[in-house]
Amino acid sequence: MKRKKIYEEIEQTFGLIPTMFKLIPDNTLELEWNLFKKLQLEDGAIETKNRELIGLSIAAVTKCKYCAYFHTEMARLFGASDEEIEEAVHFAKATSGWSTYVNGMQIDYDEFTREIDAACEHVKHMQLQH
Repeated sequence: MKRKKIYEEIEQTFGLIPTMFKLIPDNTLELEWNLFKKLQLEDGAIETKNRELIGLSIAAVTKCKYCAYFHTEMARLFGASDEEIEEAVHFAKATSGWSTYVNGMQIDYDEFTREIDAACEHVKHMQLQH
């Protein structure tokens, strides 16, 4: 597909051609646009809103203001509430904090996975009793 045709499709989708697409070289524009549509705009195994909340969480951890803005607005577009947005960011904060701690303390990975497996089995057992 030629750049002009891809731009027409992008403009039809967004009402404009975002600069980020204008910077992509001709030889990868079609690939990048098709991948963007697939991952950002179409439902998949993970509902679009939830994928955007995941994207926001990643953006928060990587501290990318562009990604944080994009994924926040896309999450809202696909129905995320302010509470869901805050929870996604809070989850990212907690996960990155625990990651820092367990990696910094150099906890034995095999022991860690055994403990998590045992904890999950315990929770399953408790759920079956209720």
